[in-house]
Amino acid sequence: MRTALLQSSGRPGSVVENLKVLDDAAGRAAAAGAGLLVAPELFLTGYAIGDDIARLAEPADGDSADAIAELAARHGVAVAYGYPERSGSTVYNAAQLISADGARLANYRKTHLFGCFEQDHFVPGEQPVVQAELGGLTVGLLICYDVEFPENVRAHALAGTDLLLVPTAQMHPFQFVAESMIPVRAFENQLYVAYVNRVGHEGEFEFVGLSALAGPDGVARARAGRGEELVLADADPVALAASREANPYLRDRRPELYV
Repeated sequence: MRTALLQSSGRPGSVVENLKVLDDAAGRAAAAGAGLLVAPELFLTGYAIGDDIARLAEPADGDSADAIAELAARHGVAVAYGYPERSGSTVYNAAQLISADGARLANYRKTHLFGCFEQDHFVPGEQPVVQAELGGLTVGLLICYDVEFPENVRAHALAGTDLLLVPTAQMHPFQFVAESMIPVRAFENQLYVAYVNRVGHEGEFEFVGLSALAGPDGVARARAGRGEELVLADADPVALAASREANPYLRDRRPELYV
């Protein structure tokens, strides 16, 4: 499945403008033959926007979800995006996957919150593995810091995830995560990882870009630079099956020792 990675910080603080950016990217992704567009962490609202996070938070089935479902169906491309999810009085750092016909397929709440900023504004989720079927692949969701815990990605591998989507807000000086850790996560778990970052300065943070689609051979099929960019690469189920057959990591596990 051709996958488009939207490396952008959008327009922090403006849901309306970010929906326009997403609409434009979906059109370009579809024109390039992509079946899936992935946007960064908290793309809908912006990341470093302080208390506006709570003000702009929406339910998983809110107005913005409806707008994204409409643009996904209009362009014929599935869309995964990060947003602040409101559930009653609780706000989660969430990511949602919407199909190319506008159906809501999966909603994930970040389980590992990074730093005081996130811990002050969000409640952590409790469901570690969220999946959906898309384009012949089992697609899973994590968000940013989650992928840095090997247990999280291994749980997805054991649950059968083929393509792991990771909307992220990776900041300086942690660019080694994008450069080195993500390809290793893909290799050691025998799956594809789509790691999609924000860029530029936002509040106190400097986002490093370097979005990538890493394959089960540990090679980045596509790698963005440090600016706004739409990059595309294929998650190939045939290549994935061959790699899993050749690589014995999951078969050779001895879980009785891992306590």
